[in-house]
Amino acid sequence: MTEFDVVVLGGGSAAEGVWERLHGHTVAVVEADRVGGECPYVACMPSKAMLRSAEVRTLLRAAPALGAIRTSCGPGDGRSAYAAATARRDRISEHRDDRDMAGALERSGVALLRGHGRVAGPGVMTAGDTAIGFRDLVIATGSLSTTPPISGLDTVPTWTSDEALSSDILPASLAILGGGPVGCELAQVFADFGCAVVLLEAGPRLLGGEEPSISDGLRRTLQGDGVEVRLDTTVTEARATDGGAALVLEDGATVEAERVLLATGRRARIEGLGLETLGLHPGDALEVDDRCAVPGVEHLWAAGDVTGVAPFTHTARYQGSIIARNLMGDPARADYRALPRVVYTHPPVASAGITVAAASEQGLDVEVSSADLAETARSITEAADEPAAGCLVLVADRTRRVLVGAGAIGPGADAWIGVAALAIHARVPVEVVAEMIHPFPSFNEAYAAPLRDLATRLAPAREAVAR
Repeated sequence: MTEFDVVVLGGGSAAEGVWERLHGHTVAVVEADRVGGECPYVACMPSKAMLRSAEVRTLLRAAPALGAIRTSCGPGDGRSAYAAATARRDRISEHRDDRDMAGALERSGVALLRGHGRVAGPGVMTAGDTAIGFRDLVIATGSLSTTPPISGLDTVPTWTSDEALSSDILPASLAILGGGPVGCELAQVFADFGCAVVLLEAGPRLLGGEEPSISDGLRRTLQGDGVEVRLDTTVTEARATDGGAALVLEDGATVEAERVLLATGRRARIEGLGLETLGLHPGDALEVDDRCAVPGVEHLWAAGDVTGVAPFTHTARYQGSIIARNLMGDPARADYRALPRVVYTHPPVASAGITVAAASEQGLDVEVSSADLAETARSITEAADEPAAGCLVLVADRTRRVLVGAGAIGPGADAWIGVAALAIHARVPVEVVAEMIHPFPSFNEAYAAPLRDLATRLAPAREAVAR
C-alpha cells in the first residue's frame, strides 16, 4: 500500500486549491474522470466562450447605431455561426481532453491515480485496484445535475447543461427547466443564435436568491433577446412527439420543443464514496466547519460543491486554499461574507453579501439605497441608442454602519461589483466608502449617489454610538 500525507478525492477546482499550496507534503489526487473537473470542459469555460460569441452577434446588430459602420450588418445565419462558435468553444475547452492538466499536475510532484476512489476505513482508501494510505483525506468530488421528478421526462430528448455545452447541435426550439444562473445563461446563448427558447421557472422570478429589481432586469433582458420567460410555471408531465417533446403545465397548457434542457439544480456527489466506513451518513451535502473540516471525523476535510456551500468555482478554490493552509499549520477560517455571485449574461448580474430578504431573516436592521445605471455618463457612451440599462442595490447594516450586501445588473457588473465586495469583506464604514473617487466616465460612478444617501441616513446612528 502506497502511503501519502494527503489524498484528495476528486481532481477539480477544489483539489487544485489544495495541491498547489501543500509544500513539503506527499500528495495524491484520485480522479475517475477529467483532471480539472467540470469547469474547464463542460461548464464555466465553454459557457463563457459561447456567451461571448452570442454577445458579439448582438453587437453586430447594433453596429450601425453605434457608428461602427454606415450600413446595416446582420450577424448572418445562426446555424452556421453556431458551428463556428462551438468550434471555438471546443478549442477553449481543450476538446474536453485533460492530458495537459494531468501532465501539469504530475510535473508539480503530485501523484495522479486514475479510478473511482472509495474509503475503506480510517486512513485507507482504494482507487480501482490500488490501495492507498493517508494521514489526511480531502473530499472534493463536486456535484451532479439533478433530474426533476416529472412523469415521462425519460421518454423525451433532454440535455443536462454539460451535454448542451458539449454538443454542436443547434435545436430549432428549446425548453429550459429552471431560471437559475445556468438556465438564464444558456437561454440567452441559444436565443441569440436563432433558437426559439422558452424558459420555465417554477418560482415567481428568475434568480430567486437575488434582489427582485435585479431579477426583473434580467427577465427584461432575456425577453428582449427573444426568450419567452414563464414564471410560476410547473411542468407536470412530458410526452414524446414527432418533433421532440411536449411539456404539460399545471394549468393544462402545453409547451412544445425539439429538446428540453434540465437546469433545475445540482446535488452533491457523495454516493459510493465509502463515507459510511467513517461513521458518516450525509444527506444532501457533506457538512464542514469554518476550517472546511468535516465535524466528528479527524483528518477529514471537504471543499467545493460537495459541501453545498455556494457552488462556484471560486468558492471551491477558496475552500481548497483554506484546507491547505490548515494542513500547513496556519489555522485559517473560511469567511463567505463577501463571496461574489455572477451570472454571465450580457449584461451580467453580479452580487456580493446578502440581500434585503436575507438580512431580514437574520434580524438585521438595514438601510437600502439604489442607483439607476442609466444615470451614469458611461451608460450614454456605451449604448447604441438609449443609455445602457441596469441598476445597483446596496444594503447597509445600521448598527455597524457597513455594507452587508450589494446586487447589480449592467455592463461590466462582474468587474465593478468588486468595490462593494471589498467594502463588505473589509467592513469599511459606509462614510469611508462614500468618499472614494471614481474614474469618469465609468460604471463605478453608480456607487456615488447611493453611498452618499446611506452615509446621510446612517449619520444619526453614528452620532448615537458616539454618545
